Amino acid sequence: MLVDALGRPLGFIVTAGQVGDITQARALLRGRSRDAVLADKAYDSNALRETIASMGAKAVIPSNRSRRIIIPHDETAYKDRNRIERCSTR
Repeated sequence: MLVDALGRPLGFIVTAGQVGDITQARALLRGRSRDAVLADKAYDSNALRETIASMGAKAVIPSNRSRRIIIPHDETAYKDRNRIERCSTR
C-alpha cells in the first residue's frame, strides 16, 4: 500500500500471502513524485533505492542487518512511517 504524508491511501496491490511486499513497491511508485519515500527495513534494496532516487526523492529506509555497509537514514522523518499502519487499521 502507498499512502501520502497524511496517511491517506494512494494505491495498493494485492498479492498472495507468501509474496513479499517489496515485489510491488516499484510498481506503486511508478509515475509518482515525492520528496521522500518512507519504508521499513524489509524494503531495503539497491533496486528500490535507485527507483526512489530516479524520482528525485530521498529514501528513508533503515538498512537491513545483512547489509555490510549501513546506509544512514533520517530517523526523525522515519518516525512518520507508521502512518501506513494507521491507514490500514481505519
